[in-house]
Amino acid sequence: MLNCGDSAVNLSGAAPIFSALGDPVRLAIVARLCKDGPLPTIELKQCADGVSRQGVTKHLQVLEEVGLVESDRTGRDRQWRLQAQQLVAVRDYLGWISAQWDQRLELLRAFVEDDA
Repeated sequence: MLNCGDSAVNLSGAAPIFSALGDPVRLAIVARLCKDGPLPTIELKQCADGVSRQGVTKHLQVLEEVGLVESDRTGRDRQWRLQAQQLVAVRDYLGWISAQWDQRLELLRAFVEDDA
């Protein structure tokens, strides 16, 4: 729990997700799963130019560790699907940051208008 002034935000679930999404390949994989729904590993490899199938699998494992994706074995491959509820912690934290900025900008506006 991060406590800043009067507000408190639970970051325990958000930090690992931000870290996982900080990689462009993993972010592209999540975006593709958002857009197209569950996909096999071979389809998700298209999100990662120049990355081997084994490399994509490692990226998927990172996403799985933070709870952003789940998979089921289908034959020799895995079918991956997004666990969108994990993005709630990130959304809440970003909403909190946005509210803090709105408050600060409003204070700045009031200060500038009072000075004018």
